Amino acid sequence: MIDLPSYREQSPDVAAHLAEIRQRPVVMTVGSVGRVFDSPQGPITALSGIVFDVHQREFISVIGPSGCGKSTLIRIVAGLESCTDGAVLVDGQPVVGPGPDRGMVFQSYTLFPWLTVRRNVMFGPSMKGMPRAESEQKADEWLRVVGLSKFADHYPNQLSGGMKQRVAIARALANQPRILLMDEPFGALDAQTRCSMQSHLLQICASVDVTVMFITHDLDEAIYLSDRIVVLGAHPGRVLEIIEVPVPRPRSSEQFLSGPFLATKARLEELIHGRSDTGDGVLAAQ
Repeated sequence: MIDLPSYREQSPDVAAHLAEIRQRPVVMTVGSVGRVFDSPQGPITALSGIVFDVHQREFISVIGPSGCGKSTLIRIVAGLESCTDGAVLVDGQPVVGPGPDRGMVFQSYTLFPWLTVRRNVMFGPSMKGMPRAESEQKADEWLRVVGLSKFADHYPNQLSGGMKQRVAIARALANQPRILLMDEPFGALDAQTRCSMQSHLLQICASVDVTVMFITHDLDEAIYLSDRIVVLGAHPGRVLEIIEVPVPRPRSSEQFLSGPFLATKARLEELIHGRSDTGDGVLAAQ
């Protein structure tokens, strides 16, 4: 049995990083958001009283058991669904529908198959009236950021799954959103490609002024990527705890076996599955 530190224990570097994030402007407020669906059996409460703020350039993940309303929440933030109670504010303005201040990346590949990689990334800026030469230059800049410059003239069916998602990220970022919303974007990828995409995303976030809200069911992924993790319980979906991740940045795969990483994972297991171990006798800190 391994003695773990408390998941609340932070090194000086981590504490300073999280304190600096708290000093940044609040980009998004999720204010007492609730969502009730009608059904033949009567009303079903999918979300109840969801409250949290997200700061500029923060990476925040939302996790929870199946049926906790993770995807419903991110669709409300995206403006694709409305909430029954409460409100979502972006830069102090209520979300009433989709907008260019929020970019969305889904699990499924949503590229236009008849357009080249470059033209897919150009699509948003072109629709906003940006001249072709300028939108093409912008697209090439984003393809460089995601490491796909050599594939600008390829079509989506010529790309691997991970490459398609990198194009989708570049297309979302080309609109210069305040917030990048990602709904289990790596869920359909194999393990090796998923690890590679996580590393790419960390590199992108380190170089781009964007705030990320990330939906995942993978505990390792949430810890590896996030500054904070919002843990939802199910029936109805509600906030159980918001965890500040004690793992230092920059992140690396070697940290998966570190004390802070394992302690955080044990706490997530306990919250989501009612277990106080990670399957090998490692106890969660209380």
